[in-house]
Amino acid sequence: MTTPVLVLVGPPGAGKSTIGALLAERLGTGYRDTDADIEETAGKPIPEIFLDEGEPHFRELERQAVRTAVAEHPGVLALGGGAVMDPGTRALLKGLPVVFLDVELADAVHRVGLDAPRPLLAVNPRKRWRELMEARRPLYTEVARAVISTGGRTPAEVADAVLEALRLSPAPTTDTTDSPQ
Repeated sequence: MTTPVLVLVGPPGAGKSTIGALLAERLGTGYRDTDADIEETAGKPIPEIFLDEGEPHFRELERQAVRTAVAEHPGVLALGGGAVMDPGTRALLKGLPVVFLDVELADAVHRVGLDAPRPLLAVNPRKRWRELMEARRPLYTEVARAVISTGGRTPAEVADAVLEALRLSPAPTTDTTDSPQ
């Protein structure tokens, strides 16, 4: 079975997509986001899934997407913010190199924006984000091998911290400027 080289978890606005793509590039591997997988499978954006079929249906699609990605993807994998709510997903992540990207509310609001299409943050986003974090923080911590704070850091600095925490080495870069022709 192939497993991801690392898995990123965290709330909306933590930077999972940005950091995940950067880490994949540095490690010379692929990047996959289970939210994108869900949208591809459903043929519509996540907010529409919530609206048309409801959260329980979305969570089932999410469970399936995480199971498939963990089994198939050998690169960097980013999970949707609520994926850790499922006990089966937490069990699946046990033993994997999971990193919790921790973010404070002010940074998350700045990154996500209050008008972004986040179904669970639609009404009173600041209060709802705090509530989500109260419920999810212990679960993010439970599955994580490392917790990396993103506050006050650039994406490159966060990526460096992730690599250091997991003791992963970036892929060698190929410099063709001195190559014989």
